[in-house]
Amino acid sequence: MPDLPSPQDAAEAALFSECWDAALSYADLCTAGSAAAAELAREAFAQGIRELRQAESGTVRGHGRRSTRLPRIPVLLTAVRGTAAAWEEAGQGHKLDPDLRLWLHSGQAARYTGPPLERPVALRGLRDLQPADAELLWLAEAEALPLPLVARRLGLDPATAAGELAQVGRLFRDRCHRNHLDSPLDAECRSYARLLDAVTRSPAADTPDDLSRHLATCVPCAEAAACLRLHGGGLPGALAGGVIGWGGLAYLERRRRAAEARLGAGRPDRPDPDGDGPADGTARTSVARHGLLIAALLVSLLALAVSLMPFGDTADESAERPDADRQPVADPGPSLPSAPTDSPDTPSPSPSAEPSAGRTPERGDPDPEPQGTSSATASSASASADGEPAACHADYDLVNQWPDGFQATVTVTTRDPLDSWRVGFALPDGQRITQMWDASPGQDGSRVTATAADYNKSVAAGGKLAFGFLASHDGAHHPPSGFTLNGRTCATV
Repeated sequence: MPDLPSPQDAAEAALFSECWDAALSYADLCTAGSAAAAELAREAFAQGIRELRQAESGTVRGHGRRSTRLPRIPVLLTAVRGTAAAWEEAGQGHKLDPDLRLWLHSGQAARYTGPPLERPVALRGLRDLQPADAELLWLAEAEALPLPLVARRLGLDPATAAGELAQVGRLFRDRCHRNHLDSPLDAECRSYARLLDAVTRSPAADTPDDLSRHLATCVPCAEAAACLRLHGGGLPGALAGGVIGWGGLAYLERRRRAAEARLGAGRPDRPDPDGDGPADGTARTSVARHGLLIAALLVSLLALAVSLMPFGDTADESAERPDADRQPVADPGPSLPSAPTDSPDTPSPSPSAEPSAGRTPERGDPDPEPQGTSSATASSASASADGEPAACHADYDLVNQWPDGFQATVTVTTRDPLDSWRVGFALPDGQRITQMWDASPGQDGSRVTATAADYNKSVAAGGKLAFGFLASHDGAHHPPSGFTLNGRTCATV
């Protein structure tokens, strides 16, 4: 296993942390276990950094000038995919995700390394942009980072970053349109090229029925349509699908959740205050002063509440408090994604309140995993029909959908601590699971079983476990039902 390369300067060292998180997140999708994910990420990261340094020095393939290349993170993600393909060829495919192995032997995988004119238009369009423009587009759209943060990282003016991003989006669209026309299209695809360009320019334009039928059966034209239609929120999916290929949507969801968790944890990644605001020292003094006042008020309220409580209840509550405080501590060191997390909720100051539904990331988790949307009103111990608390509570979230498939997440709150878990549910309309992350899938007819991965099988009492999946469908697809956790029925909303 290769050692990670040492940063050459301070700027490169700052970039390594973000790039490593991204490479490790995708490597975890591509592998069948935590140890294999770490090995794949380290090997691919070392290879990707070497390629980046060669591109920066202009020594790629003997070119005397600086060559056109992908942004840093996409270079590392393609290195992960390429290293996984090398593992498969070298007889180490047992370390990889089974669905990825099937994809690597398909014609879809060959498009990403085949003749340049046959590669996805998003991949070619991103390469055609200037490096700074490509970095801006990828960080803002695919990595889901706030635009002020992206502007600071790239040395842009936050006040004009939105306009620059819009301009880069139009440039990307133009490059993709040109690359689509340059592709080896058949007569039918070429006849729809101008119409496709016209209907994707305006959000109010309707897609003719014949073009819709063509896009449903032609992969290259459908990929081009996703790149040309800048409105509607489909650009991140077009970028991830064109650059990464397998697992693109799952990767996007992981990065979105990771960005939300980092910002929610109070990291200094928020927009800068206005220039006429208070100085840093004044602001810190003000915050400290208000913090002391609030703390004193909370202590007074707590003392009043305790004094008004019946004496017999305090013992029960004091016995429950250790469980509420027994939460894992985050460790920023690079390691595998750990147990699923939700966005942190603010705990109530009342002593009788339930523990917060959110959980901090497990120790060693640099990239919080993508999870379903948590229910703020759901208790971790919902009452069952006979008055007894339910052993678990299941929350299903439909994240995205398209004509023949959809993406969803399942979040389960458990009343009891778990050393391992197995979630079952029924898909009512013949849907078929095509990919799952944060759990191992199994399906027998309509019944689906999701089994915990090695890194997230332990869940504390009152904690949450979560996983996501992609599925195909024909026509209608209603939400799943009959959720169980280790064979015990779960309550649902």
